Amino acid sequence: MYSVQGMMSAGADREDKDEIRIEKLEVYAYHGVYPEERKQGQIFLVNAVLYTDTHRAGEEDKIELSTDYGAVSIFIDDWMKKNTCYTLEAAAERLARAILLNYDLIYSLDLEILKPEAPIPLTFGSVSVKIHRGWHKAYLSVGSNMGDRKKYLEDGIEALKAHPLMKQVKVSELIETAPYGGVEQADFLNAAIGLETLLEPEALLEVLHEIENGAGRERTLRWGPRTLDLDILFYDKLVYESDTLVIPHPDLHNREFVLKPLSTIAPNYRHPLLGMTISQELAELEKSSLPV
Repeated sequence: MYSVQGMMSAGADREDKDEIRIEKLEVYAYHGVYPEERKQGQIFLVNAVLYTDTHRAGEEDKIELSTDYGAVSIFIDDWMKKNTCYTLEAAAERLARAILLNYDLIYSLDLEILKPEAPIPLTFGSVSVKIHRGWHKAYLSVGSNMGDRKKYLEDGIEALKAHPLMKQVKVSELIETAPYGGVEQADFLNAAIGLETLLEPEALLEVLHEIENGAGRERTLRWGPRTLDLDILFYDKLVYESDTLVIPHPDLHNREFVLKPLSTIAPNYRHPLLGMTISQELAELEKSSLPV
């Protein structure tokens, strides 16, 4: 299930987002299920709400400190003309992603593509698809206790940095810790990672599994040894549960090897369920571990 908070994007941590609006941008493009639509083309209208921060641009009156709505309009026109999709859903999804990847100051956006000449044998004004997409802030844990542990971690981190739908990858220092869960095995090297991503939670999990598999990860024993382990700790302020994923990570508050490195890159991040910051959770865990 999704919580109301969980539906917000990375920029949504900033409650007072500003907006730049582009309304009824007319584009002649070649999207549609029918061959004649893709060959002959038709008029589309595009509405876009760009969520950003206009404060500095407003204070200093400099266009380079804001997102140029003229440039975005030309970008939309160019993308719509050069690309062809069967569905409005695909056109909206791909255009939204292209805008977010090309304009760093846009946290998130509302995008609507209207098709006033859709092949419907009835009188109507328009049909449209409207979506909200944006960057999400995620925190991960990474660990290894097999082979060249440092190399496995470095390669996994580099794979994250190289992924086209991730940016601003920040990594803590590595720490060495005893194994967790009671299985006899070698000590771990662990780190915490913060990043921004356009991937939804389940898609992010798939990418992490692909990176683990690339490192030869075998899932044969719970809490057992592994070449590379990547876990999602937090994703925005999302509270989420499925058959394959729980966010926030349900046991992170009991894991010093998670909290300690995470506290160095996100000490004031507040757990959306427990209400405590990472630093507070670490202090509580260390306090409970002291001999009586």
